[in-house]
Amino acid sequence: MDKPNSLPLAGHYNANYGNFQTDVYARIRHEAFGEDVGQNSWLTADEHDRFLQWLEVSPGKIMLDVACGAGGPALRIAAITGCSVVGIDIHAQAITTASSLAAQSGFADRSEFRVADATGPLPFSDARFDAITCIDSINHFSDRPLVIAEWARLLKPGGRLLFTDPITLTGPLTKAEIAVRSSAGFYLFVPHGYDERVIAQCKLQLLVCEDVTANMAKVAEARHAARASRSAALREIEGDQAYDGQQEFLEVAARVAREGRLSRFVYVAKKLS
Repeated sequence: MDKPNSLPLAGHYNANYGNFQTDVYARIRHEAFGEDVGQNSWLTADEHDRFLQWLEVSPGKIMLDVACGAGGPALRIAAITGCSVVGIDIHAQAITTASSLAAQSGFADRSEFRVADATGPLPFSDARFDAITCIDSINHFSDRPLVIAEWARLLKPGGRLLFTDPITLTGPLTKAEIAVRSSAGFYLFVPHGYDERVIAQCKLQLLVCEDVTANMAKVAEARHAARASRSAALREIEGDQAYDGQQEFLEVAARVAREGRLSRFVYVAKKLS
C-alpha cells in the first residue's frame, strides 16, 4: 500500500507549495476561492468563518492544524481569535512556506510549524491542545481509527476536533473516476457513516456533521477555470504531464461532487472530561 508521503503525492503538492508565493498561483487562489487565505484545499473564507465558531478558540488557547500545508488557514485563525497555533505537515516545502508567511504576517511568536508524519504517533504530550483541525487531508491517512485516537489523546478535556472528509462515498463511481480522483497519492475512500463510527469508537462526542460538498464542487470548477486561463504559464512551471493531470483531477472532482457521488463532510467532536 502506498504511504501518504509517496512520490506521486509529494510531486503533486510540492509543485504547489514550491510556487505558492508566486504571482500566478496567488491569482489562481484569488479567483478560485474568492478570498486568498493561503489555502490549498476546498476551503473558502466564509466556510472557515463558520468553522471558527465551532472551535471555540481564543487568546491563551492553542490549536494544532494537522496537514497544515502552507499555513494560511492556521495563521488566519491566530489572527482572528488571538490563539496560538502549531502546524504540522509531511511536506518540507510546505513548512518552509508556512514559517515564511508567519514571519511576514507578524505571527512568528504565536505560531510554530514543523515537519511531521501524521499517520503515526505525534511528538506532543497528552492533553496539549484546546483544538485540533485537519482540513481536507484525513483521506490521506490509511489508519483512521489510529489517527483520530491520537488526536483524542492530544486534546484537553472539553477540547474540540474539527476535520473535513472530502472523499466520502455517497454514490457509484467508475474505476476511471476513482483512479483520477486518487491520482495524487494515497487516498482512503470511506462510506458515509464511517467517520461517525470512528469518532464514537475514540470516545469523542459528535457535535456536528454537515454536508459541505457544494463548496468542493464550486472550488474545483473555479480552480480548473483559473488554471486553464493561465495554461501557458503553468505548463512552463509544472510541465505538460503535471498540468494536464491536475486539470483532469479538478474536472473529475467537480463532476462527481456536483452529482453527489463523492461528497465532503465536516465533523466537529468534543473530548469529554
